[in-house]
Amino acid sequence: MASWPNPGLRARLLFAFMLLCVVTVAAVAGGIYIQARNDILQRTQDSTVQAVRSRLQALYPLRSATPGPAELGDIAAAVPDQDSVEYAIAVYGGMHSPVAPPGPGRPGRRVLAPAEPGRPDGRMPLPQAPPEPGRSGGRVLTTDLGVVSPELRRTVAGGETAWQRVVPQGVPWLIIGTPLLITEPDGTARVSGIEVYAARSLLAEQRSIDQLAARAWLIGGAALGFAVVLALLATRSVLGPVRELGRAARLLGEGELRTRIVVRGSDELAEVARTFNHTAAELERHVTQLREMEADARRFVADVSHELRTPLAALTAVADVLDEEAAGLPEPAGRAARLVSQETLNLTALVNDLIEISRFDSGVAALVPNEVDVAELVRSTLRVRGWSEQVHAELPPAVTARLDPRRVDVVLANLVGNALRHGEPPVSVRLSAGPHRIVLEVRDHGPGLDEAVLPHVFDRFYKAGAARARSEGSGLGLAIARENARLHRGDLTVANAPDGGAVFTLSLPRRAPGPESDPDGGPE
Repeated sequence: MASWPNPGLRARLLFAFMLLCVVTVAAVAGGIYIQARNDILQRTQDSTVQAVRSRLQALYPLRSATPGPAELGDIAAAVPDQDSVEYAIAVYGGMHSPVAPPGPGRPGRRVLAPAEPGRPDGRMPLPQAPPEPGRSGGRVLTTDLGVVSPELRRTVAGGETAWQRVVPQGVPWLIIGTPLLITEPDGTARVSGIEVYAARSLLAEQRSIDQLAARAWLIGGAALGFAVVLALLATRSVLGPVRELGRAARLLGEGELRTRIVVRGSDELAEVARTFNHTAAELERHVTQLREMEADARRFVADVSHELRTPLAALTAVADVLDEEAAGLPEPAGRAARLVSQETLNLTALVNDLIEISRFDSGVAALVPNEVDVAELVRSTLRVRGWSEQVHAELPPAVTARLDPRRVDVVLANLVGNALRHGEPPVSVRLSAGPHRIVLEVRDHGPGLDEAVLPHVFDRFYKAGAARARSEGSGLGLAIARENARLHRGDLTVANAPDGGAVFTLSLPRRAPGPESDPDGGPE
């Protein structure tokens, strides 16, 4: 199952800011919208109820407690005006007046219309009034909006003023019902049975509410855009130091120990920058100390090696004499003379290897390249050391390269010597050439190297087994061989052959770098 890609810190911050803005704007704008809508409708409702009551109070005292059609028409005509109430109807018993259209100065007489007591839903329709120019909803009022619910009629019949909002055909209306009360001589009031229902269009209020909603959406959109801008600025202020910290960490990992971050302000990011600078300074100090200690150790080894050359030269001369006279000495003395001669040679080789490795460490080792026939160079290495009969060579002719012959001879001698001493025959040397590189493979057919040994073969003073800890080798031969290969901008690797035996592969460019500062190419 594929996992979703992890968004970056910038995307997460932007999303968080936008989500916070949307939730805040929706909550604030929604609350303001609902409160303003309720306030608008409540004010309209209160003003309409007050207008209906004030107009009905002007009718007292009623001419009759049991009004006829004419009196009901007069009552309905007194309610509408041009501002608040648009239509009205008066109901008494089983009859009601026609719908009184808006505007003052109505005729005092209306045509009666019988009620519809048999209507299945129990609702009473308000009769139709002819619409006037510039007014809308008269016909809608009589067919749909004029429907008065049974609940509203029961409330009004009980002597209370009540209202309801309806939206027929998408137009909102406010229906108000109020009873007319009769005051008895003792001051008590009773229901007269006359009910007045008035209708007012809420279309203007609806437009105001819609405009308010549109403004709320507009303000929300502007706030969202503003939040995006703020989020971009915030992410820039946060991600800028983070990116700088990442860049500095990469430089520090690449060895630029003097890398530091500019500390700005005193917030948490500034504290992180200060911590990074302190860590980098401590790391630089420790690495500098380690480098100085390493340089001191290398210088010590080089100095000791150089100082040992003179007494070793004298010892070598004495050892040569002892070696020549060992055959004529008694057996214990002869064996001791031969041992001193061999150990002197081993110590001389170790000192020479230490001097050579110190030259690599100090960076003064240099190539002295010449155009050579690589096959002839390999044959010469084998012939000088008497290995021509022991080693099988596969050397194609006419393979030339610009190499340092002395250093390549040292590498080949070390590889072939190790194969002859620690491997099993046959030992082979195979040369192959490409357009830009040559490859020399030295292989034996012994048991090969243990897998745990392979990563450490080229380490200094490393020997594959404890049994070889006191051998004639110094433990620096393969390390020097790899350094010589790298000095040519090549490499030396080792692996085990599938059918047994170790394979050392020397890869060198056909054009080695030019000479620098090592005129003889050998140790001092």
